[in-house]
Amino acid sequence: MAHEHHEHGHDHGHSHDVAVFQHGRPPVDRSAIQGWGADLDRKNRPGVPMERTPPRIDAPLTQPEQQPETVEVLVSPERPGITPLYGSPNPPRGVSGMLRRAAFKETENDLRHWWLLMLADRVDVVEGLVEDLARGHVPNVLGEMGIKAEWQHNKRGLAQKAAIGAAAAGIAWYLLKRRRG
Repeated sequence: MAHEHHEHGHDHGHSHDVAVFQHGRPPVDRSAIQGWGADLDRKNRPGVPMERTPPRIDAPLTQPEQQPETVEVLVSPERPGITPLYGSPNPPRGVSGMLRRAAFKETENDLRHWWLLMLADRVDVVEGLVEDLARGHVPNVLGEMGIKAEWQHNKRGLAQKAAIGAAAAGIAWYLLKRRRG
């Protein structure tokens, strides 16, 4: 932290209650804040005690009613039962759905589970693009990826991503060409 200012026991006319520079901002004098400090008397600290008096015992502890299963829901082998309530906006479909079904045959501590899910997400994007084109809609891929905002606020990061993408495409082209030849 290049902007920190520490006293190290030397008094240069500064109050010891003044905060140090953080994130390039000037120090803030918190001594004027009533009740500031963790070493206050326990009666004056807002987090003590942590429990309410009287304790909250009137909350219902009943299980919610089971949500009807209208779409395929993928569940982990570690927890084979479906929870009473679940989200189901996009049921598995197509090649990405096949990948997700394969992922959920693996346990969650197996990297194959997560790799398959990440691959399924990428395949789902391509399937969505093909679906849009089949319906006659040409998607604005660059706009949806936030390229304009990236160009305005993070040119260096955008250039780095473009270089990595070009390198990956070049390697893929080279490998395909080599395989055919």
